[in-house]
Formats: sequence, C-alpha cells, structure tokens
Amino acid sequence: MRRPALALAVALLAVAAGAHAGRPCDEKPATARQVEQGLNLAQATAQALDASGAQVVVLARAGQDLSKYGLRWSHLGFVYRQDGVWRVMHKLNHCGTDHAALYRQGLGEFFLDNPYRYEAAFVVLKPELQQALLPVLADNAQVVRFNERRYSMVAYAFGTRYQQSNQWVLETLAGAAAPGVVSRRAAQDWLQSQGYAPTDLRLSTMTRLGGRLTQANIAFDDHPSARRFAGHIDTVTVDSMFAWLARAGLSTPPQPVPPPAPR
Repeated sequence: MRRPALALAVALLAVAAGAHAGRPCDEKPATARQVEQGLNLAQATAQALDASGAQVVVLARAGQDLSKYGLRWSHLGFVYRQDGVWRVMHKLNHCGTDHAALYRQGLGEFFLDNPYRYEAAFVVLKPELQQALLPVLADNAQVVRFNERRYSMVAYAFGTRYQQSNQWVLETLAGAAAPGVVSRRAAQDWLQSQGYAPTDLRLSTMTRLGGRLTQANIAFDDHPSARRFAGHIDTVTVDSMFAWLARAGLSTPPQPVPPPAPR
C-alpha cells in the first residue's frame, strides 16, 4: 500500500506499534490467533464497506470493556477510500502517557491492537459530509487542524485543555459540517447548538483520585468543578457520537460488521 510522505511537523505515524486508544503499552507480542482474528475482522469490515457504497465512514471497535458504564464501543476513527484502498485516520494515546498523535493505517493494523472483542460497527456519513471530509483526511496539513497533543482519556467534551481520541473525530467532523468552524472552541459551540450530548460517566471520588494518581493519561481538572465534585464526568464516547449522528441526520444508524466467515 502506497503511503503519502509525512512531514515531521505533523504528528502522523504510519504504524501504530506502541500506541493505544488510552491503554498502556502491552509488550507481549500478538499470538497467531489474535493476528488471525484481527485480519479476519479487517477483511469482513472491508467487504461491508465496499457493499455500503460509501467513501467516508466512522468506524468503531471494542478495544476495552466499558460495559459497566453501559457502553458497547471504546474507540473510533474515520475510514476513507483512496485509490481503491480503505485507510483509517484516528488518534491514539502513546503508551499511557499524557500525549497522543494522529495515525494513518490500514484496516488490518486498526484491528491488530488486541481488542477486548473482535467486533466492529460503522456509520455512513451523509454524502455532502463525506465529500467535505475526503480532502481533509488525505491532507496532512488539514487533518491536524483540530488536533490537541495533550491527552486525557476522560477529557471534558466542551473543554480545550486536553483531547481524547473520539473527541478529535467529533471536532474534525464538526469542522467539515460547518465550514465557518475553524477552532476547537468553535467546533464545540457548534456541536452544542446541534444537540450533541456527551456521555455522563458517574465516577466516585476514590475512582477519580486513583486514576489521576496512577495514570498519566487521565486528568479531571478540565471538567467544571460543580459537576466533577458531584461525580459527573462528561466526555465523548462512541455510543454518544453514534446516537447523535443518526439523530442529527448526519449519518445512517450504526451498522454492525457481519462476523467473519469461519475458515
């Protein structure tokens, strides 16, 4: 697969080795079974995307078990078709540190991250939004416009101090949907005006304190004090994005990727 040259000033890496969506690095190499499962899911996803007729979709994976928060998916990214190949553009936290970068990958790499469940789902964006996003996703200078390097897994949905992976997708999408939006703050204002509602994670004081003291990629100081002290953490999740995109008429309802056919 041909890869575009990436400028050093642009925080884009071609391979996601050593980077995860808010998870510490796992030094254990993938097993043959994990590789097989990941590649089978990538193939099934490519077939589903081909059948959709889309050029740009938002694709989710179940990298972590978030069921205790009532969430099915943990991470998403843009997937776009270029030169007949599906490419993934998404944001990944580097080994549990306090920073993250944007990565351009193939579908195979996207699912070789030892996910909690080998399942995926996607939404097809409305045609005019796809056309607005295509040149952005393919251009290194444009794609970083809404990116913030400082990372928190639970970044406040309407704050600019940090940014988590799903939040970058949402804000980039807002910039494409509303051409007058040129900053993160403006993107968030537009999202609020369009009815986007983040997920309200209910986290106890001890949970928040433990996370902040033991993990560099978790911070709560960007959340409004009154809600934070009451245990309300408003952050961007895949589930909240999928619900809002369909409700706002910006995408189809989520479509699960059919399970890979047994070999």
